[in-house]
Order: sequence, then structure tokens, then C-alpha cells
Amino acid sequence: MKYDFTSLMDRRGKDAIALEPERAMEAGMLGVKGLKIRDGFSVIPMWVADMNFPTVPTIQEHIQERVKHPAFGYFQPTGEYYQSIMDWQARRNGVTGLAPEHIGYENGVLGGLVSALKVMCAPGDSVLLHAPAYIGFTHSLEDNGFHLELSGLKRDEKGVWRMDYEDMEERLKKKKIHAAILCSPHNPCGRVWERWELERAMELFRKYDVYVISDEIWSDLILEGHRHIPTQMISEDARQRTVALYAPSKTFNLAGLVGSYHIVYNTWLRDRMERTGAATHYNSMNVLSMHALIGAYQPEGHVWVDELCRVLTENVRFACGYIREHFSGVELAEPEGTYMLFLDCSGWCREHGRTLEELEAAGIQVGVIWQDGRPFYGPCSIRMNLALPRSQVEEAFHRLDQYVFSS
Repeated sequence: MKYDFTSLMDRRGKDAIALEPERAMEAGMLGVKGLKIRDGFSVIPMWVADMNFPTVPTIQEHIQERVKHPAFGYFQPTGEYYQSIMDWQARRNGVTGLAPEHIGYENGVLGGLVSALKVMCAPGDSVLLHAPAYIGFTHSLEDNGFHLELSGLKRDEKGVWRMDYEDMEERLKKKKIHAAILCSPHNPCGRVWERWELERAMELFRKYDVYVISDEIWSDLILEGHRHIPTQMISEDARQRTVALYAPSKTFNLAGLVGSYHIVYNTWLRDRMERTGAATHYNSMNVLSMHALIGAYQPEGHVWVDELCRVLTENVRFACGYIREHFSGVELAEPEGTYMLFLDCSGWCREHGRTLEELEAAGIQVGVIWQDGRPFYGPCSIRMNLALPRSQVEEAFHRLDQYVFSS
């Protein structure tokens, strides 16, 4: 490989909450509090969704080149910024017909989601969302006065998470819902939706006149054998009723720089979204974020992401195989995208007479910092991040085998 995904990167003292489990516990992010890591165990960060790999060097190069100039005043996004996004979407997703006027800045995907909901809905309206669900969605909806209408994903005979279209239709009809959130690829389940699945969902949304917010922040992180299909490419109707949200942050580990973008083809939606986002005078791009995106979406960035996806594929295969072989009572569907696992630990907890809190605590005490899955609507679940060098992934699972699941 051209890029390094094997060296252990020291992030201590470099503004990385992933390496600060005490602060995360104090803030209520892990589901348990007040634990100490036992002597002799290093921290293996497997909770918050950022990566423990150095990003592609072209990002730092573009930022450093801009920092050489000593003025950082007001600015507007450059033509290079828009062209970088158009070229990236064309090459990776086969998108055609995308123009600068379809692209708008967002301080974050969740900010874009709230702006879109304020255009599509009134306070108190219900919004359709699949469960398990990303915790950021639930907080964003509830904090802004919207009601969650959860339609549970179901696992088929092969264990694959699928949308329950009958349940979706019943909820859309009964609650008179006109806005839905689609997570594609799905977080935390890791599904990469097939075309027929998206077509069937979008036909339901057309039938009941539902606007769609498609969060596609994970769309670059697709595991081998799968392909991301942008929701807006399903049909002309889908193109006109969908707000798609993207960012380089998940792909290139840039969350700390802040910077996302929306793609909206519908002029009515786009104009109102931009007015809503601008109303706070807060939704403004950081100049270094602009140069970070341009640096990420270079030819080197394509090579880096392709190599990253191979690394993630192997990590997922190892982890899923290890769990099936060693952790009796733990179930999961193998992800097709993202770098997260969503473990159903109900069988293990029942067989061993342990609570989920006790299981989580046992892992954290030996340095495996994993995340409570209950806020994601997994009743006895744990979410795990596999975006680490393979040596750390293997060490984490060996610790879990020796000190947690077999103890």
C-alpha cells in the first residue's frame, strides 16, 4: 500500500476525546461512569466514530500552504471548492448533472438535517426514522420539537438488516408523516442499501408525499463487494424530493475542522434551506475547512480512500469471524459499509446473568473503550469502532476474550 494504516499513531495531547475515556464517562457518553482502567492496560479507542489513522497528506499540504499567508478575513467559497465536490461525486458515485448552485455549505450534517426539517415540517410534526438509529438524529429531532416515529429494521433469514416497508407505510399513513430521514449507508447497522431497496422506499415516499433527508456522510466508506447508490439517483422524483447531506469528515477524519455540504436539486427546497441555515448567522464556512476539503478530494485522496476501505474490510472480517468463534451469545450482522460494529449482547448477558452495564464496564476496565448501544435503540447492544491499525483491533479482541467474555 502507498499509505500507512499499520503504525500506531500517538494522539495523546492532540485534542482527541477518543483517548479520554474519563472525560467521556463524565459526560455520559459511554453508558457507565467512574471507572478506572486497570494498571498495565493501554487505551484502545473503539467508541466515538473517528479514525486512528493519519489522514491523506494532501489535506495538511493544502492547509499549510494557506496558513503561509498571514490574513484570514472574510471570503467566499472558490470555484475550486465546488469543482472538487463535483469531480469527487462523479468519480466515486457516478453523479451527473451536479452544478455549483446545487451545493450548499453546512456546519455539520446534523445542522443541515435541522435546517431541512424546519423547511419540511412544523414543530410537533412526526418524522420517520429507522431503528436502530444514530443518536445524533434522535437528539436533533427531539431538541428541535419534532417527534420520532421509529420504524424498526428487521433481519432477514440471512441475518441482513432490511427496511420493513409494511410498517413504514402504516406509520406514514396513520401519522400523516411528510418527512423522513434515511441513513445511507446505515449507522449503526452498517447496511449499504441495494438499488431495489431504495427504489421501494422512495416509491413509498412519493406515494405519501414525503420529503427525504438522506444522510450519506458514510458513503465513501464502502466495504469490498458493495456499492453506494446516492438516493437522488434513484429517479427524477427522488432527485426532487431529497436533501442529501455529505462531508469529508468521516472519510478523512476531519470532524474537528467542521465542514459539511448539502446537495439539493429542488430549487424551492434549496432556497428555503439556505435561508433557514443563514438565519442564525452561524452557518458559515471556515477557510481552513475549505482548503481541507480541496486537499482531500485530490487524486491522492481517491487512492487513500480505496486503500482505507481495503483495510476496513479486513478489520471487519477479522472481528466478525472472531466474535462468531469466541463470543457465544453475541450476535451481529456483518457490516457492508462504515467502520462500526453493532453487537447484540442479549444472549450472552442472559446466559451469564450479567447486565449490559457490567459487560461494558468489564471491557473499559481493560482498556477497550466501547460504546453503549442503547441510545441507538439497541436494547442490549454495544457499538464498536474498527478504524484502527489491525494490531490494535486484534489486541482488543484478545483482551475481550481473555478478560471479559470468558471470565
